[in-house]
Amino acid sequence: MVRRWDRVQAALPYALILLPALFSLLREWRPEVLALALFAAAWHWLLVTAHPDRLARPWALAGYFAVLLAVVAALVRIDTVFTVTGVGTFLQCFALLPGLWAYGGVAVTVGVLVAARPMAGRTPAELVTSAVVGVLIASMTGLVFHTISDQNRRLKENGARLAALAEENASLQARLLTQAREAGVLGERQRMAREIHDTIAQSLTAILTQLEALGDVPEARERLETVRALAKESLTEARRSVQALRPAPLEEAQLGAALSGIAERWSRVSGVPASVAVTGEPLPLHGEVESTLLRVAQEALANVAKHASAGRVGLTLSYMEDVVALDVRDDGAGFTPGASDGFGLVGMRQRVTRLAGTFELETAPGQGTGISATVPAIPADPRP
Repeated sequence: MVRRWDRVQAALPYALILLPALFSLLREWRPEVLALALFAAAWHWLLVTAHPDRLARPWALAGYFAVLLAVVAALVRIDTVFTVTGVGTFLQCFALLPGLWAYGGVAVTVGVLVAARPMAGRTPAELVTSAVVGVLIASMTGLVFHTISDQNRRLKENGARLAALAEENASLQARLLTQAREAGVLGERQRMAREIHDTIAQSLTAILTQLEALGDVPEARERLETVRALAKESLTEARRSVQALRPAPLEEAQLGAALSGIAERWSRVSGVPASVAVTGEPLPLHGEVESTLLRVAQEALANVAKHASAGRVGLTLSYMEDVVALDVRDDGAGFTPGASDGFGLVGMRQRVTRLAGTFELETAPGQGTGISATVPAIPADPRP
């Protein structure tokens, strides 16, 4: 309803100028009628429709009405059908003039319309009566116009207020959902912290204590150093996971370099050569993306060491336009998909799908194993 009234209000002055001109020209072709009607429409468009800010100055507003009334008077003098154009002028008085000035503009308009009509055969009493009737009609028109305009304005204000309330409600609901999710994450993290502290962390600490005691045995020193390093790394990563920190290899290196470091350490421990290749243009990615791909690579290498009996492993990190992919392939024993899907494969798939990515497994007995993890290439958060 609000938009409909706005459209009607904008189009009505043109209709009250051009429609009488059409009726007049259909009865008798007069070029001056066409020229004056087009000029009146263009004058209204120039000062009201196209550049309404110009009428903020009093002299511009007075000039607009002076020219418009002169053109309307000329048209009424030619053909009395243009008297209805005065209704449009009444509306402009109430739309553009403040307070009592609007009624003064109406009185002037009525006077111009009455004076412009042919005087032949009209007595002074008839002229006065026409003026009074014109003022009354104009006042009633203004009252209706003001009533509709006020309702339109209140509807707009109420609509804006309701929109603001809806936006505030949506923002509040989003904050509540975020707080609830963060509370759930915090509770789960605290539970995991207790579990890790009471089980894994204590066990790793005990292992390190025993390794320190065995560190002086010459023939076992090299292997013990490797085991000690792995235990320390596992303990550090367990603590970082509880604190929701990035994996240690990503703290000081990009993803490609971190994968190369992991593959090198894994090869040294397992005795199986592992190569890393990076294709595309490397770019910093969101922490969750890099952490997910790093964990997938670690789990895939761990599975190769435990089950594959492979002679070599290849890791390929591919940066593409809107995704980044990690492929890990070995030439080991392979297996039948579905029959040997353990916790490691399930965990990798869950990590990838949590980021709206895809996880694919290709393997068969005696033909090696290949996994492919593809996730959106979400850029790194610019905030520290």
